[in-house]
Amino acid sequence: MLRREPDPRVLADPARLPPGQTLTEKWPVLHYGRVPTYDIDRWRLRVFGEVKRELSYSLPEVLALPAREVVCDIHCVTTWSRFDNRFLGVPLATIADLCGAAASASFVEFHCHGGFTTSVPIEVALADDALLAYRHDGAELSPEHGYPLRALFPRKYFWKSAKWVEGVEFRVRDELGFWERNGYNNSADPWREERYW
Repeated sequence: MLRREPDPRVLADPARLPPGQTLTEKWPVLHYGRVPTYDIDRWRLRVFGEVKRELSYSLPEVLALPAREVVCDIHCVTTWSRFDNRFLGVPLATIADLCGAAASASFVEFHCHGGFTTSVPIEVALADDALLAYRHDGAELSPEHGYPLRALFPRKYFWKSAKWVEGVEFRVRDELGFWERNGYNNSADPWREERYW
């Protein structure tokens, strides 16, 4: 349910809610295509591109990596925002260290189920709040929200936090992803309302 009355968290910090956004207590489900069903025994996360070592992880191996909890707000391009989400996952900075990401890597592209891709600049990918997340609010991600693994970039509109991540590619040059090729703004800053081209 969308909140109609002023939320005390917004009253305390009006800049917390980006322009054009409305708070919700729910977590709406939005995606293109069908929700995938994975055989987790066969699922792998591939790390490749501008790296010293290409890596491949099973889900148990991902879960065994050092984890971080991030409490953050999320903002969808369709104008809903949800405050105080608690995500647990592997920092992308840890992945960059493990694979030996090259100094030439300026972007990170995420390859997801069904051929979906999106990318962020390396400085966004290596920020303290950037994760490959597998838990939300104390529970395993649901299939509708990206199980087994989704990206998390709270500083961007939420389509950049891609669901169903299967590959992390460190790149010299950027390449527009699915939504970006279909009219979404590649920068995706909620506070500048960078929604569409």
